[in-house]
Amino acid sequence: MTRATPTAAPAAPAVRAAPASPSTARAINDRLALRLLTDRGPLTAGQLKALTGLSRPSVADLVDRLTTAGLVEVAGEADDRRRGPNAKLYGIVANRAHLAALDVRTDSATAVVTDLLGTPLAETALPVDAPRDAVAALDRAAREAGAQGLHTVVVGAPGLVAPATGELRDTTGLPAWHRELVGLLGRELPARVLVENETNLAAVAEQRLGAAHDLDSFVLLWLGAGVGAAVVLDGRLRRGASGGAGEIGFLPVPGTGGLPSATDCGGGFHALAGAEAVAGLAAAHGLGLGAGAGAGAGAAAAVSAAVAGGGVGGAFLDALAERLALGAAAVAAVLDPGCVILGGEIGLAGGSALAERVARRLATLTPVPTEVRATALGGAAVLTGARLAAREAAQDLLFGPTPHP
Repeated sequence: MTRATPTAAPAAPAVRAAPASPSTARAINDRLALRLLTDRGPLTAGQLKALTGLSRPSVADLVDRLTTAGLVEVAGEADDRRRGPNAKLYGIVANRAHLAALDVRTDSATAVVTDLLGTPLAETALPVDAPRDAVAALDRAAREAGAQGLHTVVVGAPGLVAPATGELRDTTGLPAWHRELVGLLGRELPARVLVENETNLAAVAEQRLGAAHDLDSFVLLWLGAGVGAAVVLDGRLRRGASGGAGEIGFLPVPGTGGLPSATDCGGGFHALAGAEAVAGLAAAHGLGLGAGAGAGAGAAAAVSAAVAGGGVGGAFLDALAERLALGAAAVAAVLDPGCVILGGEIGLAGGSALAERVARRLATLTPVPTEVRATALGGAAVLTGARLAAREAAQDLLFGPTPHP
């Protein structure tokens, strides 16, 4: 493909940013110190000085301001041999606020209560089909964790979330109790309640703590009961105009015998890569799913067994990789993300054995160089991403957004 060379625009006159006012500079330094204490844990004044580049008097003033505001406290000493002010370790006041993260699937819901640093304090399964009971169970878990109330709640759910309003849209195929639960959380808890698509949260977790930790651009291909994708380009999560970016289950692909519709992804990529389809493919290759296994757990178990074994297991993985490469090829052709991560329970079960097969097949379908990696977090990525999102949202409110000079 030939690329046109853009015509050079006339040089614009240089614009110099006005120097930050003293109050803005203090706010920037405070926010930087709070971020360092969040990411690295307790630090001494000397460590803060080295990491921020501030003078010793400026660090002393900063620590005093943050301590007076109730955001920072003395968390111990650097070592027992060195006494005095320089040995004090300063850390975030973690119990300043308590947060909750929810992973809401089509047939289950799990919640974790954390402190302001995102450290888990309590985890509980929430009853499904009974939203009021689920809210009560979350409230009990918060009290057991020592919280007087919840400051911020982040809910990860399947389906479309409107970017402008944060509303979980009424998506065909999702149970009604999803929307009822989100509404009750907002009405009955004295907390800020935020909703995000589950695959987007999983991508946040993979970028911070998992397989995408060294990437600025990638697509997470979620492989669980359903299929979805999360798009991260140039370090930013891309949701699309309506929140529908990544609805790859509706992607028309060969081999499904039909086409998807606005209300049914049965003829799309979901029909090849959803858990029921993967379970059916496993059965066709003579791989049992185990007594009583649901489609999601059964498909992941079949993939795990195929990776551990050989023979028909290898043939099954090749056939599955053939299917997954179709979706990955469409992603590569349109977005050129440089890397596709196979996520969810099935991606975790397949590991590098499945990822390598998909990469080999993908290389024959597209000229766009695209690495394929296996998830490092699996299904746990949704809850992890919700914890990270809750921490950031709460800290932005309590610490204030990062000011610009």
